[in-house]
Amino acid sequence: MASEEGRLRWRCRRGMKELDVLLSRYMDERYCAAPPTEQEAFRSLLETPDPEIYAYCFGQERPPGLLGVLIERIIASPKAPA
Repeated sequence: MASEEGRLRWRCRRGMKELDVLLSRYMDERYCAAPPTEQEAFRSLLETPDPEIYAYCFGQERPPGLLGVLIERIIASPKAPA
């Protein structure tokens, strides 16, 4: 499982800093405790092109199906202390 987690963390590194922060924070704070359906949705999200993920996270497009709930959780993740 650790190797899968490492691969997912690597895939959270995107071409946009905003996405790097959001996806990495979700991975750090919520992924391991998330139900299997949410984990699967997250893995699916990581297959999505960056412009689509950005549009979902910043309210430019509505994500389909379970991705909508996942995006809400990603956006709602508390910010790490500075």
